[in-house]
Parts: sequence; structure tokens; C-alpha cells
Amino acid sequence: MDEKKLIQQWKKDEKAFFEGWDFSYLKGRWEEEKLKAGYLGLAQNLVMKSTSVLDMATGGGEIFSKIINDYKPQQIVAIEGYKPNVKVAKKNLGKFGVKVIFAKETKELPFKNEEFDLILNRHGGLNEYSAKEIYRILSTGGIFLTQQVDGRNLKDLMKEFNSKPKWQKNTLKNVRKYIIDAEFKITKAHEWTGKVTFKDVGAIVYFLKAIPWIVDDFSVDKHLTILKKLHKKIEKEGSLSYASKRFIILAEK
Repeated sequence: MDEKKLIQQWKKDEKAFFEGWDFSYLKGRWEEEKLKAGYLGLAQNLVMKSTSVLDMATGGGEIFSKIINDYKPQQIVAIEGYKPNVKVAKKNLGKFGVKVIFAKETKELPFKNEEFDLILNRHGGLNEYSAKEIYRILSTGGIFLTQQVDGRNLKDLMKEFNSKPKWQKNTLKNVRKYIIDAEFKITKAHEWTGKVTFKDVGAIVYFLKAIPWIVDDFSVDKHLTILKKLHKKIEKEGSLSYASKRFIILAEK
């Protein structure tokens, strides 16, 4: 493909539709290594034993819908802080009887003391304030499970675009301390590093537009020189891989 057509394709990828947390547009063009002993299985087992469940930072509900599946706790609530995702989450989770609430601020959640016996948080971010608020709304003996994106996630991809991680303090060590300081008892904590692999530059373009906090003000026009350089690397190496970092914490009140 000549350069002009290549850039046209990248711009097409840049404008392609993205909703919720659905990367199906990139099918066959990227690979995301899956966590071993992952969050999904843990969460499903916990939901089976629970009567009241809260899913924090549900996104478009894509993951939570897989977790609850055929299980029907008496109370199921999901919160999301990004307004465009709320509509998507309601569509994906409504058939399961999930109440979806817009809640941007996690320092003060709109729930009663000890309202839930299970709270899930996948990629929602945590600090000392939100950890204490989660403790407040969790029942005695209740379980909190979180999978977090390490603040150094995709640092090598950011470096390609002269960008730096924004949340470097979001590490297992720091979040573990927030949870312990909130008076939880931690029963499991481990971190994991895998790979995200892109098979063409257009896939990188789509990915960076979908997740705008990785590279600020990303666009094909603005970063064209870098994209051309990455294209040459892929032509030579076949693909480009970057370090994906996650950690999981399981805690009890």
C-alpha cells in the first residue's frame, strides 16, 4: 500500500466508532494477553455466593454482564463516572435487572452503610478516600475485589509518543496501603505483566483514540512522523508489543 492510501486508512481508523469498552473493531489486528488466575473467574465465584452486589466503574457493562450471567443476587447495582458509558451500560445490563447509576465522585457514594456484601472494582482507580468509602458501604464480613491498571501500564507505548504515565502512584504497594488503612483485611494480592501486541499502525491509532489519556491530544496529523516510524518497525518485525501491567487485591471487612 502506498503512503497516501496508508495514511487514509489510519484516518479511517481514527474516526471509527467506539462505544463502552468494546474493541471488536480490532479483531485480528491486535492481541491482548490475558491475566493468569484472572479477575473474571474470581468475581463470578464471589457473585454466586452474594445477595447484594455493587460493580464500580462498570464502563459499558461489558465485563460485568459476563460476571453476573445467570446469577441473580437480590440487589445488583453498577456505577459509572463517564456519562457516555452510562447509556451503554444500561443497555447491556438492563436485561439482568441491574440498576445503573451515574456516580463520578467516589469519595461520597450514594449508598447506605453496609448496603452490599460484595463490591467489585475493575480498573476504577482507588485512593485513600474511596477505599474508606467502600469500607463504609460494605457489610461486615463482606468482600471487596479489585483489578487495577498499574500506573506504569503501557509506559513503553507512551514513550514512543514522548508521553509519560499520569498515575504512576497507582501501584500494588500504594493501593494495598490504602485498603489496609481503611481497615480491610487483605486475603490476596498479586501483580502481573503481560503484552499488548499490535499488527498494524491503524490498530494503534484506533486504540489511542479510544483511550485518550494514554497520549494527550493524539491524532494522525499531529503524530504522523511517529506513526510512519512505527509502520516501518512493523514492516520489519511483523508486529509491535508493549507491556501491560495489572494487579489484583481481594480484601474482607
